[in-house]
Amino acid sequence: MKSLKPTMRENKRYLLIQGESLKKNVERAILDFIGSFGYAKAGLEWIKVGEKNAVISVNREALNSVRASLAVFPKKIEIKKVSGTLKGLKR
Repeated sequence: MKSLKPTMRENKRYLLIQGESLKKNVERAILDFIGSFGYAKAGLEWIKVGEKNAVISVNREALNSVRASLAVFPKKIEIKKVSGTLKGLKR
């Protein structure tokens, strides 16, 4: 199978987030705010999950929707940093 051209690939942004029980709360926040179609468009992927923080990747076009959904969720989920690369997120 041939790989995709760089122009055809999905552009991702990486978010460093902090909060309690992130796996459940982040998915619930996005589904409540932008629905299942928006969740699919966001292309949410879990890169690294810890107890209090996590790194997720989302589609570049859906970044504002994901940030808004995390901001209005009743439980505290804080976005520490957003970057285009994982290396930039570590700095």
